[in-house]
Amino acid sequence: MSKIESPYHYIAIEGNIGAGKTSLASKIAKDNNARLILEQFEDNSFLPKFYKDQDRYAFPLELSFLAERYQQLKDGLGKGDLFKSFTITDYFINKSLIFSRKTLQQDEFKLYQTLFDIINQSLVKPDLLVYLYANVDRLQANIKKRGRDYEQDIKDQYLEKIQESYFDFIKQQDGMRILIIDTNNLDFVNNDSDYQYLVSIILKEYSIGIHRIKAGNGL
Repeated sequence: MSKIESPYHYIAIEGNIGAGKTSLASKIAKDNNARLILEQFEDNSFLPKFYKDQDRYAFPLELSFLAERYQQLKDGLGKGDLFKSFTITDYFINKSLIFSRKTLQQDEFKLYQTLFDIINQSLVKPDLLVYLYANVDRLQANIKKRGRDYEQDIKDQYLEKIQESYFDFIKQQDGMRILIIDTNNLDFVNNDSDYQYLVSIILKEYSIGIHRIKAGNGL
């Protein structure tokens, strides 16, 4: 498949835990000479603690993620690069709100949202937000396959809550280009034809609004 020129300057790939965001963003960046910004989460000392005791560690975890994501995007998106065709990330800063809405107590979330709104005003928004949808069984299979110790006890109910939070967020957006792709029948990590198909969908021009694609069925 020949290289497709991106109609966008900034694409954000999103999805639930185990959806394949990092794998897809990394491969697209490599194949299309794009600048890649990956979320740095493996060094977060609160993450393993959170999965063992969510009530105790949710607030410090979400605050640390917000600070890290903001600093990384501010530094990365603020620098132009004439030698890269576009920028692609494996997260969108609003995931901070999406996760915290489900993990924090009401008073904690109110404070958190105030901080988020202050920070978010200074960040560039993506030209296209891509949401990779996979059902909980597929997510759990991917989580087991990649084998991160601290993720192995994630409950189905937690993944379902996060999925609901993403959908709630998406439904409230009226000024963004959002592409929801059902990836349950795709293996874009190991199957090149599935990957190329996905790239051809993502690098199309879309109007402002929500666009839904079920793999193989088109819009």
